[in-house]
Amino acid sequence: MRAVFGLVLLIGMGLAGFAVYMVNQYMDTQSSELQRERERAATAIRTVDIYAPTRTLTYGDLLRAEDVKIIKYARDFLPEGVFATEEELFPDGLNVPRVVRIPMQENEPILTAKVTEAGAPQGITALLDPGMRAFPLPNGMVQAFAGELRTSDLIDLYWVGRVGNGQNISRLVKSRLEIISMDEPDARGNGGGTNVVLQVSQSDFADLQVLRSAGALSLTPVGRNDEELGDLTIETNIRDVLGIVEEVVEAAPEVVEEERCFVTQRNGTERIQVEIECSN
Repeated sequence: MRAVFGLVLLIGMGLAGFAVYMVNQYMDTQSSELQRERERAATAIRTVDIYAPTRTLTYGDLLRAEDVKIIKYARDFLPEGVFATEEELFPDGLNVPRVVRIPMQENEPILTAKVTEAGAPQGITALLDPGMRAFPLPNGMVQAFAGELRTSDLIDLYWVGRVGNGQNISRLVKSRLEIISMDEPDARGNGGGTNVVLQVSQSDFADLQVLRSAGALSLTPVGRNDEELGDLTIETNIRDVLGIVEEVVEAAPEVVEEERCFVTQRNGTERIQVEIECSN
């Protein structure tokens, strides 16, 4: 009987020990899972709701309520000027749209810099900043870069012409002018590049009118990371380009003749010139 009781006791103690072991294993597993969950939560990207277009929009398009939707965006990388509420995007009501100033793709955040104020007129005037003017470029002038330029790109303008009776010169006349509208290429990159309009100051507009009538204008794109204003003192001519040095001919020294003075004397019917000392 004692042997049976001892065996039962041993079996009970073994089961109890196994139960304690299983409980410890379960607790360790739960603790590990909890730690991993905490780590995932710490590295998870926190998002916020903002508005984006439901389709591709180009300059001059009306931004209406049916053209926008809410998307999730990483809070730590939120760009400046987003719209988080319907009241911010359409402050005057859903029936008062904005006008697109800079083309946007579907799901791209809508920013204040890319659209006009609510109720602004549609057209080129909606794209101009206060105090600025629109200057159209001839299509032939942008043909070389027709497939490369985009709205909001910056360009430099060079002028080639002749001043007075001098030789032709080439000079950088305007730097970092912004393209505010143009015919954009399609989704495959075909077409576009025509009807380019620049945003310029009033004085720049007057200058460009004179320069265009007096010579030829040409453009070159400015790099996106180039924040330096172009050197407006850059000027060259054919002699500079070819390295021709104009020969300088020294003028012959001027010979000053010594002053001579004469008086006229009469000798009968003759008149004779007699040299005398000059009086200063």
